[in-house]
Amino acid sequence: MRQRQARPRLVQAMIDAFSLPDLRRRILITIGILAIFRFVAHVPLPGVDAEALQKLFQDVPLLGMLDMFSGGAMRRLSVAAMGVYPYITASIIMQLLVPVIPRLQALSLEGEAGRNKINQITHWLVVPLAGLQGYGQLIYFQREGVIGSAAALPMASMVVAMIAGTLFCVWLGELITEHGIGNGISIIIFGGIVAGLPEIIGRGFLAEGQMGGLAAYILIALVTIVVIVIFTEAHRRIPVQYAKSVIRGGRMYKQSGSTHIPLRVNTAGMIPLIFAMSLVMFPALIASYFANPAEPNFANQIMALFNPNAPLPMGLFYWGLYFVLVIAFAFFYTMVIFQQQNLPGTLQRQGGFIPGIRPGKQTSTYLNNVIKRITWAGALFLALVAVMPFVMREVTNVQVIQLSSMGMLIVVGVALDTMKQLEAQLAMRRYEGFIK
Repeated sequence: MRQRQARPRLVQAMIDAFSLPDLRRRILITIGILAIFRFVAHVPLPGVDAEALQKLFQDVPLLGMLDMFSGGAMRRLSVAAMGVYPYITASIIMQLLVPVIPRLQALSLEGEAGRNKINQITHWLVVPLAGLQGYGQLIYFQREGVIGSAAALPMASMVVAMIAGTLFCVWLGELITEHGIGNGISIIIFGGIVAGLPEIIGRGFLAEGQMGGLAAYILIALVTIVVIVIFTEAHRRIPVQYAKSVIRGGRMYKQSGSTHIPLRVNTAGMIPLIFAMSLVMFPALIASYFANPAEPNFANQIMALFNPNAPLPMGLFYWGLYFVLVIAFAFFYTMVIFQQQNLPGTLQRQGGFIPGIRPGKQTSTYLNNVIKRITWAGALFLALVAVMPFVMREVTNVQVIQLSSMGMLIVVGVALDTMKQLEAQLAMRRYEGFIK
């Protein structure tokens, strides 16, 4: 007993987790599937010029940031270069379409069967989205001289291989969800990001004359992670009371119980960052098809204006626009999700009410006002995290490290969610868990 108490809480919790056969099996399955994903990320597409690909990544820093989400798969142009992001895109599209299309809205109200049908439609939507994204990437790499042949048959075979790689990664994620620990899709993304961190950190330590800036960079990154943890877990508790009737001795008595509704400060998660980044990258992507390095034209100016690595003061336009768009999309997506939850209707059906607020329209107005107020904090938090890479680069003058704001949000969020699931598994067996 003394030895158990002397050990650190986290170490003891890990020992307890591995001492349980079923939990140990889930952890080992998750690790094994992640290992398979890493092997798939090293399977290259045919006909790729590896030297030209590496040179392109050195010349275009933005590709390095996108490569981090695939765990190096894009840098190798492997069959898993797109990872599970077409599935993420399909899921976001379906979330936005459910309240708009009556048929999908009816399916969402049919319980487990309706959710399974929506999930099946999402999987079918992944195929065309992965095909379009894969074809666009291959056309870009072919134009940059990375892929030699642009004939129809080789191009079609590479697109099919990339679609298959994406579907395989999605399948691996679902296996983790069913047989492992945590949300499988999130774990796959987490594994890809973490796999690229050692190389990024190594480049920072190998850089000459930047040790002071590197120390400041690491300090700012650690502070940012702490802030992300605080805002990820922050929520506003709305007190709720329930009235119920109990029959005792042939008589009916009214009893009341109380609980609360936790409204998250950051309800939208990282989705506003994805939307905002897609918009600010789109003009530069279109302009790249019309740019002429020999004779700069208007397209070259657009690319320079929407370049995330542009120095001051031009870089302020890109990151300022990114900041504003993140706030706008945070409010938009939060309200979409909040309306889908229909909390006032759920409370009214279950006989619950907020003290001092009448059920129905007044409850709806009250909850809408609360979610709008706390979303300001969540939106400003997301916007500050979004521009943090730019701030870190300008303050520390470290150019060789490029940490992504989305990457930090994903890593912290997935780590917290996985720890909570392990905590729940251990709590059911009366063990002390990871989170105090």
